[in-house]
Amino acid sequence: MPIPPPLDPPARLLCGPGPSDVEPSVLAAMRRPMLGHLDGDFHAILDEVVAMLRAVWRMPAGDVLALPATGTTAMEAGFANLLEPGETVIVGVAGFFGARLADMAERQGARVVRVRAPLGETVPNAALLDALDAHPEAHLVAVVHAETSTGTEHPLRELGEALAGYDALLMADCVTSLGGIPLDAEAWSVDYAYSCTQKCLGAPPGMAPVAISPYAWEKIARRRTPVPFSLDLRALRAYWVDRPVTYHHTAPILAVYALHEALRCVLEEGLEPRWARHAAAAATLRAALDERGLELLAAPGRELAPLTAVRVPAGVDGNDVRSRLLAGHGIEIGGGLGPDAPPIWRIGLMGRNATGAIAGRVVTALDAVLETSGAVALA
Repeated sequence: MPIPPPLDPPARLLCGPGPSDVEPSVLAAMRRPMLGHLDGDFHAILDEVVAMLRAVWRMPAGDVLALPATGTTAMEAGFANLLEPGETVIVGVAGFFGARLADMAERQGARVVRVRAPLGETVPNAALLDALDAHPEAHLVAVVHAETSTGTEHPLRELGEALAGYDALLMADCVTSLGGIPLDAEAWSVDYAYSCTQKCLGAPPGMAPVAISPYAWEKIARRRTPVPFSLDLRALRAYWVDRPVTYHHTAPILAVYALHEALRCVLEEGLEPRWARHAAAAATLRAALDERGLELLAAPGRELAPLTAVRVPAGVDGNDVRSRLLAGHGIEIGGGLGPDAPPIWRIGLMGRNATGAIAGRVVTALDAVLETSGAVALA
């Protein structure tokens, strides 16, 4: 075959459900000298990443590390370590990723109790507690903190507080929340939380930060069945946290560099200011959408700042609009996810893209596409 030319991908403004645009300093960090995964100087970098992850997760008493994988793998790692075959788990399902939680738990051999809510809403915490009362043998409650498929935010803090009188662990999907909205894993009694690097942290895909509480470690220590080697949190901790290092895998060195710089940027900005910036950008976007008569999928009071799900107006081809935005304006937004998804656009303002200026750019481009697509002009 002929040798292709060097890569020259087109420039995009990534305002979909992820990945988001990468911070320039994060890209620059990946050009720094390569170290070996057993080099003591690299282990010092891991120590710094762990310290910064503790601060970003707000998990001082437990452990934090990053899997060399995506958020989906971190989801699977949670069930693989916290559940054994035949155990019961309560799962909140109000979107694509809640359904994925339930599916993964079943693949682990667990008995899954699904507690459902309509798309655009969140599963009421009271319903989760009712399910737990009906199934006191349940070892785990799993919810999606930030449901990327619907643009909704689960009241995770309130759920953690409500579970204080129960023995069940709390597992939270924080893929689209870490670094973008208020999250305090230890104070909210979250026992296992996982995220990714390519959304609000502003780094490339490929790493999955996790936080594990002391209570979760106690459950893991009592396991009777083995964990898949690559997902074994104890073995991963022996490489990431324990010193001297115990070899587990060849770490993705440059991805670790990227995570290091992304976390440094988050902490340099400050968590509260960063959360406020994401909230302000979302408010700007939603005000502009409201002016145009566009409706959100998320129920009032449950809107997720980094990701806004917008109902496609009647008579408009949502996929055609997305294609025109990409081809004509270089802007990527998402569509509905999963077979049950209604016609929606999913607009992400994450990381460096969480600004009012970017929100305005997306809406201006959306106006232009709708005016030229044959659709009725929006109010």
